[in-house]
Amino acid sequence: MPAAASPLDLLAPGTAEVAILSACRVGGLVLVAPMFSSKTVPMMVRTAVLLVLTLVMQPAAQATALAGAALTPGTFLTESLIGFSVGFGAALLVGAAELAADLSSQAIGLSGASVLDPLGGHQTSVIGQAFALMGATLLLATGGHHVMLEAVANSFQRVPVGVEANAAMALKVLANDGAVLFALGLQIAAPVIAAALVTNVGLGIVSRAVPSLNLMNMAFPVQIAVGLVALAFSLPFLGIVTGGWGEQVRSMTGDVLTALVRGAR
Repeated sequence: MPAAASPLDLLAPGTAEVAILSACRVGGLVLVAPMFSSKTVPMMVRTAVLLVLTLVMQPAAQATALAGAALTPGTFLTESLIGFSVGFGAALLVGAAELAADLSSQAIGLSGASVLDPLGGHQTSVIGQAFALMGATLLLATGGHHVMLEAVANSFQRVPVGVEANAAMALKVLANDGAVLFALGLQIAAPVIAAALVTNVGLGIVSRAVPSLNLMNMAFPVQIAVGLVALAFSLPFLGIVTGGWGEQVRSMTGDVLTALVRGAR
């Protein structure tokens, strides 16, 4: 009886196709996950990470791959969506933290100071940059990168390499999950927005009660000071959200995989 081909033997029949499709799945993760897709990480480093992760996961991909897996646009899209759905969960958390900081900056009057975000490569507020880096740091500190890699590895059992699924259902699930970003962002920023609103109302009352008092010179310092204090007290909310992030990613990924399996053929 002939020996089974090694999963790393690219000359064996079907192994190269599985490796390419597996790289698409890992590439979807690297494309959107905050730590892997950061603009500060050189392209050569990201490519090396993609190749290393593909080689590490090749045995799991080869063991569950469909016989005669073909390289078609449908399989490329399916594999990329699976990896994208895993990284999308991490991107949502970091994006929610950045959104909360931007909303807080607008509420307390710090939105004018914008810098380049090193993670996303776009203009954001100073507080938004700090919250984005803090969110990425919390993900690494809580093993978020391990959760994402584990989710990709487990996805080979749910959706074998080579399955051509209906991507429309998975995209609909991802679009619905995108609403989590705005919900989390508002929850984190709610204390700061409420404090800024109360401060503005109080300053308005004082201005009405004492018309001769020039509040323009003290309104911004008071508003910023109150906002920063409220922002400091709202930081634990970001930690609470991070604590349950792993289960949220597994749930979101499971929903996408279920949608893909229903439309698979």
